[in-house]
Order: sequence, then C-alpha cells, then structure tokens
Amino acid sequence: MVGLADICLIFEVHQPLRLNRNFSLEVVKRRKISIKDLEEIYFDQNLNREIFMHVSERCYFPAGRIILEQIDRFRGEKKPFKVSFSFSGVFLEQCERWNPDLLDLFKQIVETRCVELLCQTYYHSLASLNNLDRSEFPEQIELHRQTIKELFGYTPSVLENTECLYNDEVARVAEKLGFRVVVTEGADKILGWRSPNYVYKADGSSINVLLRNYRLSDDIGFRFTSRDWDQYPLTADKYAMWLAHTPGQVIVLFMDYETFGEHYWAESGILEFLRWLPREVSKWENLCWSIPSEIINKYPPSGIISVPPSDTISWADIERDVSAWLGNPQQNTAFNRLSNIGLLVKDINDPGLIRVWRYLQISDHFHYMCTKGGGPGIVHEHFNPYGNPIDAFIVYIDVLLDFEARCRVETTKPETKYRRLLRRVPIDEGFKFFYGLGMPTQLVAKSLEEFYEALKNVSVKSIAFHMERGDFEKWISNIIGDDDLASRIAGLPKKWNNRGEMRRTLLRLLKERIRELRKMSRVKI
Repeated sequence: MVGLADICLIFEVHQPLRLNRNFSLEVVKRRKISIKDLEEIYFDQNLNREIFMHVSERCYFPAGRIILEQIDRFRGEKKPFKVSFSFSGVFLEQCERWNPDLLDLFKQIVETRCVELLCQTYYHSLASLNNLDRSEFPEQIELHRQTIKELFGYTPSVLENTECLYNDEVARVAEKLGFRVVVTEGADKILGWRSPNYVYKADGSSINVLLRNYRLSDDIGFRFTSRDWDQYPLTADKYAMWLAHTPGQVIVLFMDYETFGEHYWAESGILEFLRWLPREVSKWENLCWSIPSEIINKYPPSGIISVPPSDTISWADIERDVSAWLGNPQQNTAFNRLSNIGLLVKDINDPGLIRVWRYLQISDHFHYMCTKGGGPGIVHEHFNPYGNPIDAFIVYIDVLLDFEARCRVETTKPETKYRRLLRRVPIDEGFKFFYGLGMPTQLVAKSLEEFYEALKNVSVKSIAFHMERGDFEKWISNIIGDDDLASRIAGLPKKWNNRGEMRRTLLRLLKERIRELRKMSRVKI
C-alpha cells in the first residue's frame, strides 16, 4: 500500500441535439418560416426526446439514485462519499423540457453538499477553438455559470472545457473569469515522465490544473465489459485495490455518466459496480473521496503544465488532441464556415439566430463526421445517428447553408441596422474606463447597455477624464457604429463644473438612445 490519496470522481453529463436529416422537406412544406421556427425544422426533436427519455430510464435515474443512496449511507462517516458533475447547458435544457423529475433528482444530490458542480461551455461546443471570435468561449462559460447558479443555487469555481479540451490560453481565460482550477486530460505528451496524480499549475498563469488518470478512468469507461481484457471481470473490490496501490496524491476518475446503464447496460453489472465502489474504497485507510476545490486547498502544485494552442489536448481517442472533431477536410470545412457565419450572426444581434448558431456549435456534430478507423472509429460510428460520417457532413452542411442564407436575408431588413447597434462587441473592443493616464479601473463595457450601466457606477473622475479627451464619442462611433449618439455626446461641453450633472446628462442621452434603438429594432423594452 502507498501513501494517502484523494479520489476525485467526476461525471460528464451531456446529450446533444441531433439534426433533422429531412429538414429540406420541412422547408418545402412551410410557406413562411420565421427565426423562431428554425430550431424546430433544423433539429430532430422527436428523436432527441426519444433518446433522452431512453437514457434517463437506463442511466440517469438509476445511477442518480445509487449515488444519492451511497452519499446518504456514508453521511457523517469518517470518509463521506463525494462526487462531481459537469452538466452541459443543452442537457439541462432537455431536463427542463422533457423530464423535470430528473432535474429534481440532481437537485437532491447537489443539496447533500457532497457534490461539486463544474462549469463548462453551455453548448458543449468547440468555442475555445474559434480563432475568429475570441469572445464566444468566455460568453458560453458565463452563460453556463449563470444557469448553474439559477438552477442549483451554486456558483462553480472549477472549469472543465468541452471534452477536456485544454491549452495555456484556456487556462488564462479560466483565470480571468475567476476560476480556481481547470480539469483536463493527463495526456502522456504533456507529462513526459511525470504522473497525472498530482496538482499542477498552468504555464503563464496561477490557476491550478487537475489531470484525469485516463488509464484508471478508461478501465471503467472502455474496458468494463471487454472479455479480451486480462483483468475482466472488473469488480469494485479489485478496482479499489488498484486505487489503493496507485502512487500519488490525487486520482481523478473522469468519465461519461452514460457509462453507467447506457454505454454498459445494467445487465453488465455496471450499476452494481457503482453501488459497491464507495463501500470497497472505505475499506482502505489510505483512500478518501474528494472534490476538486478541496484538493487544491489540500495540495500545492508539484510542477507546471505547458500546452501551447498548437498542441491542444483533449480526452478523445488515442491521439488525445482535437482530431476527433477537426481531423479531416469535411470537419474543418464545416467548422470554418460555422465560425465565419458567427461573425455575421453576432453583427445581426438577433437572440434567436445566436441561439441556433450556438446549437450548431455542439461538438457532437463534428464528432459524427470523424473518419478514423480502428477502435476510435468504432466509437464514433456507434454514436452517429446518421449512420456514417459522410451523411453526417451532408446533413450538417445543408442545414448550415440554409441558416447562412437566412442570416444574409436578415441583414437586408431595416430593423437589423438598429439591432446591430445594441450588440455586444468582443472584450478587446470594449470601452475600458480609466481614472487617468495609466490608471485603469476594473470596468469594461461591451455594448451600449453595459456602457449605460457602467456610467452609473464609475467614478465621476473617470467620466471627466474621458469627456475631456473625447473618448466616449470615438468608441461609440468607431466601434459601436452609432454616429448619431456619438455626435450628441460630442456636442456636450468637454469640461463641467458640476460633475454630477455631467453624469446625469450622459445617462439621459444613453437611456433615450437605447430606447430609440430598441423601438426601431423591434426589441421589447
């Protein structure tokens, strides 16, 4: 037996929205299609509901009840049972829409306080790989964090990017957003001789990194029913013994939640394995269950992990890189077209179009297009609702081109011009408030509405500084594109004896203009 080790058990919980392969027929049937109809015609919601309900009965409910049962069993014990969940926002939407009882079960589990909820991209997307729009990745993370807060009353401090996609830039974004730790893959190519079973620090930032032990995780996730495996059958007592004899301070076991009852049916013994594992682990003095935020408080980083964007890692396939989604020409063609359309969508600034565009970012769409052979190819094919990667590509491109055409039609409508002026710009184009030269505040406004809110709270010293320099009208004209508002502000005095009146005047101008734009763009006030 080796030294003490914390076991960190994390479940990835996600269900995609599969596309409607017959959507062109829907277009023919309908004479007029509005933006609010696009979700219905682009996505096969009957299939999505059927799969969601099926997996709920086979996996989500039975596995959830077992976890709740085991948490209750060990509550108050020396070594309580603890787990972590990473729910995609798309999964939570399906819970609310089709099975609220399932969401209630997860809420019960979270209320035990033996659970940590991780943050991820709301749409389980490849937003971190979109080089054309750097704002999309943090926006989806913030949207997910807000959703977790609203549904569970919980604010995550741990980030897991989609499918454990990770590089140094992901770490920097996570740190900027206030996260304390990122969970990713313990890939050999970033570790070299080192072990994944320690806390590390990201290169170029102070954020901590926890690494998935892929060998032990995949013993459950990929080898549990393999009769060719020399360790078959895998029992809870055998697995607990392996954990007890694994060197290191922390063992991150991270796998798809669907492993328990869907990937492996109950008849395989997988649910009983889950039921008995906490009991078997409790028999070993050197093992305890833990969650990521506890682990980083307990152990200091033992080294630095460096992953340049060109070497981005993930937990997918043998390569553990981005090739599961962007490994062939079809995948890259689709992703690049999607990213370019995103610039148009953000410019139009219609919430319905943005939502559909983000659904089209779901990583599974690109996973289905993978043409790899061997073991990874079998995995990709197993989950493919279209039967093969070529059909997956054709269905996706058909939908994407239709969506792009509709977006271009929107740009010709008069109200789009005004809606565009209310859009959020990327953070690097936002207005940064300063007290004076070389004296930044912490406030950044990325839209006229955020600018209005910032003016309410920022120091009048900062407002006076920018008014004298003409910074407000320059940003509103050059970045936002609203020459009308810019000229109104430019017509105000540069210096004010009554700075309170200066603030009130600016706020009045902003409020009036925002109301005008909302009315002309047909956005509800």
